[in-house]
Amino acid sequence: MNLNSKILGITQVVITSLMINAQTKESKLPGDPTLVSSKATIEKLISYDKGNFKYKVEDYFARPKASQFKISPDGQYLSYKEKDKDSKNHVYVKDLKSGKITKALVEKDDLIRSYGWLDKKRLFYTQDKGGNENIHLYAADIDGKNLKDLTPFEGITLNSVRLIKDTEFVIVSMNKNNKQIFEPYKINFNTGEITQLYENKDVKSPIDDYLFDRQGNLRGYTILENGLTTKLFYKDLQTGKFNLVKATDWKDTFSVISFNDNSKNKDEVYLVTNLGSDKSRIVLYDLKKNAIIKEVYSNPTFDVSSIAQAGKSRNYELDYISYNGIKNETIPVSKFYKEIHDKLTSEFGDKQFGIASSDDKNEKLLVVVDSDKLYGKYYEYDTKTKTTKLLFDLMPQLKEEDMAEMRPIQFKSRDGLTIHGYITLPKAALNGEKVPLIVNPHGGPQGIRDDWGFNPETQLFASRGYATLQVNFRISGGYGKEFQTSGYKQIGRKAMDDVEDGVKYAIEQGWIDKNKVAIYGGSHGGYATLMGLIKTPDLYSCGVDYVGVSNIFTFFDSFPEYWKPYKEMVKQIWYDLDNPEEAKITKEVSPVFQIDKIKKPLFVVQGANDPRVNINESDQIVKALRSKGFEVPYMVKYDEGHGFGKEANRIEFYKSMLGFFAENFNK
Repeated sequence: MNLNSKILGITQVVITSLMINAQTKESKLPGDPTLVSSKATIEKLISYDKGNFKYKVEDYFARPKASQFKISPDGQYLSYKEKDKDSKNHVYVKDLKSGKITKALVEKDDLIRSYGWLDKKRLFYTQDKGGNENIHLYAADIDGKNLKDLTPFEGITLNSVRLIKDTEFVIVSMNKNNKQIFEPYKINFNTGEITQLYENKDVKSPIDDYLFDRQGNLRGYTILENGLTTKLFYKDLQTGKFNLVKATDWKDTFSVISFNDNSKNKDEVYLVTNLGSDKSRIVLYDLKKNAIIKEVYSNPTFDVSSIAQAGKSRNYELDYISYNGIKNETIPVSKFYKEIHDKLTSEFGDKQFGIASSDDKNEKLLVVVDSDKLYGKYYEYDTKTKTTKLLFDLMPQLKEEDMAEMRPIQFKSRDGLTIHGYITLPKAALNGEKVPLIVNPHGGPQGIRDDWGFNPETQLFASRGYATLQVNFRISGGYGKEFQTSGYKQIGRKAMDDVEDGVKYAIEQGWIDKNKVAIYGGSHGGYATLMGLIKTPDLYSCGVDYVGVSNIFTFFDSFPEYWKPYKEMVKQIWYDLDNPEEAKITKEVSPVFQIDKIKKPLFVVQGANDPRVNINESDQIVKALRSKGFEVPYMVKYDEGHGFGKEANRIEFYKSMLGFFAENFNK
């Protein structure tokens, strides 16, 4: 299923407007609130989206009434999020024997980001403040009592959380002692007692990953030496000493997925690597002997990096391998999962399905089914009777027959690379009409890619008669090391060429009205929006920059502390500002220095608490353009971070964006 999502009603908009009007230089609100567009400006934008449309923005972006279903480890309870009248998503627990339902976790001002089961009587959840990504881990009983902040430290964030099954402990990695680096702690999730397990002392060459076995023993760690070399150390079980297994360049992959507890060999792991190959593949590896035992799976076209293992009840056997190809692909391995896979394939045909949750004995499975036209349905699957039962349709208001096709595409770039992507086509395009196009570059940019499945954005655009193009341009992940690295130091340049070549391809197919092409994206996609309006000003009618970078120099300077160990990598991915030639290129591809080339309308959107792309990035481009007499509508939400999570904010954003597109396509 597609992937990375708080409440703002009319009253809150009025309060925010009053606060902005009362601002002084001593204001504590992030950024420059005087730049933010008025409520009237945003409402005027929204008004341009006129028409007799079958579906509203809310149909796509209101949260489902219920979601995130999970089975308890003992199979006795079903948990789920349920939305109340104020759009708060609380977590409920249903006793499957008695039918009794209890509100377990209450969502207040901040979103419950994720939640799950710790044991049969206790839940966890994660939460930050207004999107600042200072994530804390909480635990509570299934009746909501005994609530504890397990990481009650100011300004910290979590890097990882690992449950030690059949105990009352979790191991978390957090930046408590030094905001730049992470260290592991063992926490009793009942009492909150915390013990530090290992010290991470060297800031220049810190440990950036820890390898624990299922019993919670530290078995290895990875050091990032000088920001560019990755060194894997493994503990000799006889001597207790940590020995170097492999030193690799940061661009290479050599990463342990998990121990193979199905084997008697305690040094055997599943590992993903692209050493000696272009595509990442999965191998069985002996860490003590420092040798491959056998290759488990590889694909000639796509990287493979994910596996699923059974639990203790089936001795941790390998169930399946999965990867993103043209669509999501699953390779069954165990006899147990092959039977399930065959049954679900026969039932759901060419739709995608995945196991969302299971009890420890694998007697009850929760299966999520989706496609490019189906948002998602939860089914219960009984592994004893081999029967499925519909549990919940997440978006019943969206009828499959009304949704648009998401079509995989492939084309050659101007310099001969094979580029993959997707185009979502409204029915008018399939009927031979030329339709407007929204070009939607993805975020990241490195290692990220767009994939096939239900995308509420592209479906919303299709409901207005717009096609959406998603290009997995060079530097995208999933297509091998060579393809990804070919985009390094090409951000804003050849990576943009690939996007433009994708637009050309779509126009040549006869689907697109070449005079009505817009560009919109978030994060790097927001940056690509700005660069698209600069690099090819005649190609686009308008653009929407959502939490995008406008100035690479200030973007680098504003990195959160825990990104700083990776600055040397970022120099190789983006540009080395200490190199005069690359600094010159950086200025050329930093939109804020090229504003004279922006001729088409721009809408800028930002979360005020964004730790990744600071609000200063959006403030800069808005201020610079307005100083030239170029009016830019600017939306800021002061309870959001890197992208909007609260329902009302998201709905207002998409309504405004639709109005912006309608205004500019109809000029």
